[in-house]
Amino acid sequence: MELLQQVDHLRCGRAPLPEPPGWSADEAARVLLLTALPADHATHAESLYRHGDAAERRAVLKALPLLPIGAAGAPLLHDAIRTNDTRLVTAALGPYARHLDPAAWRQAVLKCVFTGVPLAVVHDLDARADGELAAMLAGLAAERQAAGRTMPADATALLDRLTTGSVPITAREA
Repeated sequence: MELLQQVDHLRCGRAPLPEPPGWSADEAARVLLLTALPADHATHAESLYRHGDAAERRAVLKALPLLPIGAAGAPLLHDAIRTNDTRLVTAALGPYARHLDPAAWRQAVLKCVFTGVPLAVVHDLDARADGELAAMLAGLAAERQAAGRTMPADATALLDRLTTGSVPITAREA
């Protein structure tokens, strides 16, 4: 209800909302409309995503964890992660990314590193990070070093946490 009041107050423009961070009024309005549909949320989400512009696609991706659809929206995440639109990649790595299998999730994390998306947007990063992701990041770091380029600070920090054992043991063994 608080989100609805903020949307009404802002008249559904594109202004950022104070809470939750990273949401704009138009995204929140689209999400509220999608969640208010009486049934068949997965079909509606798929259709809106496939036929929508980038703003509509982002709103659908942000709505996925709020919809009673289980993993049915995972193909939309895969599509968003394949794009070059960092805003879609960011939206795809929110809470609904729990439906990505480990290999796809790791690739999405690397895509963030490649494209400059801050790793802070990756929901449950430390909980899902594992030895395989550490190996992938180490390989990327070696390639970048050989090319005279650096790794983003957040990727280096994650690699350090993974290799020093400061990520919880359950995540490292996953």
